[in-house]
Amino acid sequence: MNSRANFPQNFPDLNGIESFDQNRFPTKRNRRSKSRQLFCPAHPEQQITGNGRKYFLHLLRPEELRARGMSDKKARLVIQAHPVLVLSNEWLEELFCPQCGTTHWCHVVRHDRVEHSVRWAPRELWQQVAHVDPLVPNPSVSQFTRRAARRADGRRSDGKRFYEPQ
Repeated sequence: MNSRANFPQNFPDLNGIESFDQNRFPTKRNRRSKSRQLFCPAHPEQQITGNGRKYFLHLLRPEELRARGMSDKKARLVIQAHPVLVLSNEWLEELFCPQCGTTHWCHVVRHDRVEHSVRWAPRELWQQVAHVDPLVPNPSVSQFTRRAARRADGRRSDGKRFYEPQ
């Protein structure tokens, strides 16, 4: 039996339409926003998460721009126009890897909205971040608070933790 026999003759044939654009009418599955995917440098299959706090890199010299692939002349022009250039696609972020079980400071470079490259942050990159040094404690935090915060991670003299869940 012909499937067209039940339709009126003036009914349009939808099988022959080539101009139907799937991207203009996304399905429910495709509507969700795609978040960034960061993977641990030590365990490439493990996805890592951050707390959202980012420290953007500040460039002050043309040599730093040349190291990122810009020509010498253009780098000098950009630094003359903007004495401090803040990179919006590179930052330092503290990320947690469940497989390592620790947090690490990482240098994150954004290639597009979803794709990022992650590597451990070398010490010299902290010189390009304004007003932050991870080795110097925050001066507004008291000695008592700093000691109390470290005590939760500490261990007793017998090797057990101070606060262990039963």
